[in-house]
Parts: sequence; C-alpha cells; structure tokens
Amino acid sequence: MTQPLGGWRRPAGAAPAPEPESSRTPLDRLLLDWRGALDRALAYLTAFGLSEPVREPLGRESVERAVGEAESASAISDTLDATEDVLQERWPLGGAPPLSRADRFAAWRLAHWQTGALPDTGGPLPGPHPLAATPEILRGHMTPERYRGRRLGERRRKPGWREAEASRERVPSPPWRRRGRIRRVLLALLVVIPSIAAGAFFLEILPGRGKGSLELLLSFFFGALFGWLSVGFWTALFGFFVLLRRGDRFAIQRTKAASQGPIDPAARTALVVPICDEPVERVFAGLRAVWASLARTGHQGSFDCFVLSDSTQPATWVDEEETWATWRREAPGPGQLYYRRRHVRRKRKSGNIADFCRRFGRRYRYMVVLDADSVMSGEALVQLVRLMEERPDVGIIQSAPAVVRARSLFARMQQFAARLYGPMFAAGMHYWQLGDSPFWGHNAIIRVAPFMAHCGLPRLSGKPPLGGDILSHDFVEAALLGRAGFSVWLAFDLPGSYEEGPETLLEEMKRDRRWCQGNLQHLRLLFTGGVWATHRALFLNGIFSYVSALLWLGFLVASTAEALLWALRGPDYFPAGQQLFPTWPVWRPEWAISLVGVVALVLFLPKILAVGLAVARGQSGGFGGVGALLVSVVLETLATALLAPIRMAFYCRFVLSNLVGRAVSWQGGNEEDETSWGQALRRHGGDALVATIWAYTVYALHPEAFFWLIPVAAALILSVPLSVWASHRKLGDRARAAHIFQTPEERVPPPEIRQLEAGMRALHAASARRPDGLTRAVVDPGVNALHTALLRGPRALAARLRAGRQALVERAVARGPDGLTASERRLLLSDAASLRDAHTAVWRQEDPDVVHRWGL
Repeated sequence: MTQPLGGWRRPAGAAPAPEPESSRTPLDRLLLDWRGALDRALAYLTAFGLSEPVREPLGRESVERAVGEAESASAISDTLDATEDVLQERWPLGGAPPLSRADRFAAWRLAHWQTGALPDTGGPLPGPHPLAATPEILRGHMTPERYRGRRLGERRRKPGWREAEASRERVPSPPWRRRGRIRRVLLALLVVIPSIAAGAFFLEILPGRGKGSLELLLSFFFGALFGWLSVGFWTALFGFFVLLRRGDRFAIQRTKAASQGPIDPAARTALVVPICDEPVERVFAGLRAVWASLARTGHQGSFDCFVLSDSTQPATWVDEEETWATWRREAPGPGQLYYRRRHVRRKRKSGNIADFCRRFGRRYRYMVVLDADSVMSGEALVQLVRLMEERPDVGIIQSAPAVVRARSLFARMQQFAARLYGPMFAAGMHYWQLGDSPFWGHNAIIRVAPFMAHCGLPRLSGKPPLGGDILSHDFVEAALLGRAGFSVWLAFDLPGSYEEGPETLLEEMKRDRRWCQGNLQHLRLLFTGGVWATHRALFLNGIFSYVSALLWLGFLVASTAEALLWALRGPDYFPAGQQLFPTWPVWRPEWAISLVGVVALVLFLPKILAVGLAVARGQSGGFGGVGALLVSVVLETLATALLAPIRMAFYCRFVLSNLVGRAVSWQGGNEEDETSWGQALRRHGGDALVATIWAYTVYALHPEAFFWLIPVAAALILSVPLSVWASHRKLGDRARAAHIFQTPEERVPPPEIRQLEAGMRALHAASARRPDGLTRAVVDPGVNALHTALLRGPRALAARLRAGRQALVERAVARGPDGLTASERRLLLSDAASLRDAHTAVWRQEDPDVVHRWGL
C-alpha cells in the first residue's frame, strides 16, 4: 500500500489473506475478484474523511453496483461513478437549486468539507449554503472622477446647481479648521525663514561668497535641504509637546463615545483585506488573531471579514481557498468570513477595493482596510467604529500602527526607530494637519457611502510611469473625501494597531520604488479642483521625500566640482570680469563649524527628545532599560548615517528612471530571505564602484575636500557588506538577546501578536508536507470540490476552445503537475469543467507512472 500524501491515500497493494471459502458470502467472493475497484472506492471515500464504519458499506455498495452493471472487466474504471451515485442517493443535497449531477456532487463534497460531519439521515445538509463564499450582491455605484488635462475635475453638475448651492444653509466651519490654518502658517514661517537664512549663511561661508554660479547653486541646494530637514524637526518638536501634555484638545480620540454598550446593529463594518500573492500562512494567521480579538470584545457580530484576492500564482491561489475554508469551518462567532478572487485584476489594490464597494459596499456603513501584514486588536476596531458613529462628518480615521515581528538586524533597527520616534512624529503630524490628515491605505476605518460617492479613481492620460492607474491612491482618496466635506483624522494615540516592515534593505528599496512612482504621479494632481491646500502640501511632501535625494546628489556634485576646479585652476580673483580690484577668497572655519552644529541640532534633537520622553513617562523598561535604550539610539544613529547615502543613490535612480518613462511592476509582498552576496553585488556594486572612483579622484586632487566626503563615500563603498550583514537574522537574534533595539511590544507581546505567532506555527506545520496547490486541486476531492465551486459557475466555450481544454486535461493527466507550464496551470485551475475532468481521469488512472506523478 502506498504512503498517504496530503489528505488522501490510494491503496494499491495486495489483498489481505483470503478467508476460508466456506465463510465467504457471494458478495465477499465478488469483491475479492474486484479488489482493485474496492480499493479505489475506499480510497476515494477515505479522501473525504469518512470514518471506516461509514465508508465500508458505501464502498461495497458502489462496487456491487459497478459489477452488476459491467459488461466487461474494463468497466472497473466506472467504480468512481458508481460511488458518486451511491453518495447522491444516500445524502442528496437538500435545499439547493437544481444542479447538474457533477455540480450536485461537488456541492455535496464542499458542504461536507465545510461542516466537518455527515448527517445521520437523509435530508438537507447542516450549515450555510455551501457555495456562499460571498454574501448576496447588492450593487452600488462608484463612478470614477473625470480626468481633465492634468487634474481631476469636479463631476458634471446638473442644471440649476448654482441656485441650489446659494439656497443651501451654510454649515459653519468647525473650530479645528481655523486653528489648523494658524498652525500651518506657523509651520511655514518656521521652515521658510530659517531655510533662507541658512542658505544665505552658507553662501557667506564659501570662499567666493557667492560670486560664482557654482556657489549660488550650492547655496540653493543647501537651503532647500535645510528646509526639508526643518519640516521633520518642527514636526517632532511640536509632537513632543503634544505627548508631554498628554494629548491635544482637537484629537479625534477626545471624542467621547455616547455609549460603551452594544454597537448599533445598522453600523455594520467590513474588514477588507486585499492581497496579491502574499504568504498565505501570515495573512490568515493575522486575520485569525484579529477575529479572535474581536470575539473577546463581544462585538464580533457587528463585523464581517472579506479576503479579496488578486493572486495569480496557482499554488498561492489554492492555498488561499483551502485555508479560508478551513478557517470558516472552525471559526466560532456570529460574524461571517468571506473570500473572493477577482478574475480581472484592474487598477491593482484600489481596483480591488472599488470592486468590493460596488458589489457589497451598500451592506456596510464602514470598512476597515487591512494589509496582508496588518493586525489590529478588537478594542481598537470597536473604538474606531464608535468614534465614527459620534462624528458623522469624519470620512476616514487613520491609526498609527506600530512595527512588530522584526527578525533581521536591519528590520530590528527600523522597528526600534519607528517605535521610539514614531509616536512623537505622529503626534506632530496631527498637530499640523488635524482633520486634513493623510490616509496611508491600511489600518484605517472608512465611511463607505461617501467613499463610494467621491473616491472613484480614473486612469491618468498617457502611459506609465506618470500615466495609467493611480498607484499611490490613498493620498488621493483622502484629498477627494476632504473636497467633499469629510474630514480625515490621524488617531495618533490609539493603541492596538500593528504592521510589519521589510526585513532587508533591498526589500525596502523594492517597496520604495513602487511608492516613488506612485508619489511622482501626484505631480499631475496638485491642481485638482476643490482640494484643500493641506492635501496639496501632502502631495508635495510625498513627492519631495524622493526628489530630495536629487537635491542631495546635486549638492554633492556641485561641491565636488567646486573643489576640483579650485584644485585644477586655483581661485578666481576676478569673477565679475572687468573689475578694478581682485576678490580675495575668505575662509571662515568657525562659521562652518557653527553651521554644522545647527544641522546636527536639527538632526539629533528629535532623537534626544524621544529618549527623554520615554524615560520621563516610565517607558524605558520596554526598550530594555535606560542603558540599553541609549546604546540602541547610538547604534541606530550610526546605522542611519551609513544607510542614508545608499538610500539616496537608489532614490535618485528611481526618480530619474520614472522621469525617462521606465515604469515598475506592482507585485505582492512575498517575504524575501537574507540578502546574498551575489544579490548585494548586483544591486550595490555599481554605486560602490562610482563612489570609489569619486573618492579617489577628490583625494588625489584636493585632499582637504576629501575628508568632508568620507561619510557619504565610505557608506557607498561599503554598501555591499552593509546590505548583507544587516539582513542577517542571526545578528538580529543576538541583538535581541542583548536587549539592543528592543521595543515594548517585543518585551511583552500583545495577545494578538502572540496568537499570530501561534497561528503561523500551526498553519506552517499543517502545510509543511502537503503537495502543491495544483496537485491538491486535481487529486484531493475536498479541494477539488472547493475550488470548482468557487469558480462560480460553468463557462460556455466555443468548440475549438473546449477541444483545447480537453487536450490540456489529457496532457496534464499524462505529464503530471510538473509537466505543465505556469500558464497551463493557471488555465487548468480557471476552468471548473476541465478540473473536474482531470480529477476523474486521475482517479481512474491505471498507469503506475501517471499515478506516481500525481502522488497517489
């Protein structure tokens, strides 16, 4: 007998020792003669999970019927059909619409697989309708905005709209809006005035005091970069004071919920999780943790969960379906768990959300969008719903997620920095933005009706990267909701929101390349009609987060050119041409040291304030104690200084490649392993070579200038080993053992994170030895029934196409799963009839080589 593989087994060995002839009944003697048929019937019933007392009589009855109807020995292959007939007669699918024989059997299998038990008698099967992977469709409209020229325009207005607007009662502006304007004017003054002063001061430090074009260019670059740094400095400083006095009177969390009792039954909320080829164990373990946390609050009945898949990998596709169905069968509670996979993947994530809204959005008042690596506590979700109930003017409430589950040294440094400095920056962002905050696309609650009415996104004219689908759609959706009169808030002090970060520098750069392309598209949306100035500023901030790398590079190139020209031709004593007296170069080293000190203050004071805040609020223990906290800050600061030039080089390439028309793909977030030396050399080798030539040239021609370039050049030259070492999980584990880069959530993990870890271990153990998704979909009766049922009905195909599908089935059965290309696998999984034919053909197969290829 062959060993079982996955959830099925197919005995193929010898029959047991024969009983004495006198003790055999006629049926026993018949079954001995047809032992292969009985083995096959019992194997098929075993694959259902039927217990032996049930499957033995069913198997015997099916073989007896097959034998009785057989005209020749070759009819043994019809035993499978006879088994299906027996099952249909014993347990018909009650209460279901008329189905074909094959569909009825598939539905019966799916119902059994979901409920986990057979009914004791005939009649309707227990549990929900087996094919209800989604609720009944309740269609709504989500019309895309019109795109005119280079901006989104207001929708076409009906005749008489001006009179209607004039007669409408004016709603007074909320108090936070006037206060927000005052705060933003203050921020603008604090950034612009010091930046101009810094640029002018830098000009005075230069030996020519701005007499040459290069010096003027250097002064411009320095002033712009100083302004960019100042935005972060003042945001952190005011965030420090907000946290020090424990909040702001305009904070959305200050809204007092009217009741701590049950949520209004009409306030239905959908947890929406769009995924695309993500690690299946991580996605569903996280959702199980969220669902269990909701159950502990007693409000699970107010929520439904939707997994919205755009996955294209065959194995991932089947794994998602099987893991979802298992969770649905096992999960207690009144809420419903749904799964939908799109056949047409239009507009990526934003299109997936829009597809959900059009089909099911009218069923829900709110939706909480989660990423594949998101986790939120039940208390946080319930609090978000209550805040939305109390504030009908609010369109989105964005939480500030903490980074968790970092393993590599790079990820642990990022996690530590985000946890220590992040709350201060989030509080500062709230201070400036108030109800015009950004939307980051996940871990946020959205009011569905206005989102559907105002946030339909068009395709931008032209080709990618600056045309086509809007990639960074979240900022645009927040701006459109703000234009419609709904506020967007950042709940900076709401606990219970978590996400994960990239484990390697290269993984982070792959993500940032997509974000760069999406943010640069906002250049075409800056003048969208009716958008608040704050959201335009957020567009500019996102654009400048990548374009600033070009300014830094320009500053380095201009300063290098100035140093080389000085070394090659000496100072220019007559920069103005015809002048009576020479311009003598003036060196002011003490002024340069003072300016460096100011820049250091702008860079490092926020870190010092964050450490002081953690100590003052008694949170240093969560970071490993005061000593470990200080060591971690010093190491993180050094690491950030080394990684900053490497990021600059990547960002410059991203921006330039987008500006010349090179688009990037937008793929799912599959986890990457540690960075290999080969990967690092391919991605960083060019930067290291250019930096080496650059540094050597400056050193040879102008040694004094070389020492100012050491921090940047050294980081780029060492980028290959830095990228490799930072990705090592062993170094991360050692740092964790020494309490370096420790965070409070790591020291005492929240219950949701503990359940996530346990769920991942359980799901990984369950899937460790099972075969790939296509094999299970073809061979395993339960998975085959589940997958074909979720394909949502048969498709009418032309004769030529149907013949091609039949040839694909024959090729698949003969070659096995390894003999199919990726496109053939996807095509087979996309056609329910072909997959059922392959399933039946494999189970009827007598060729031992074919049986072995399919793991039977």
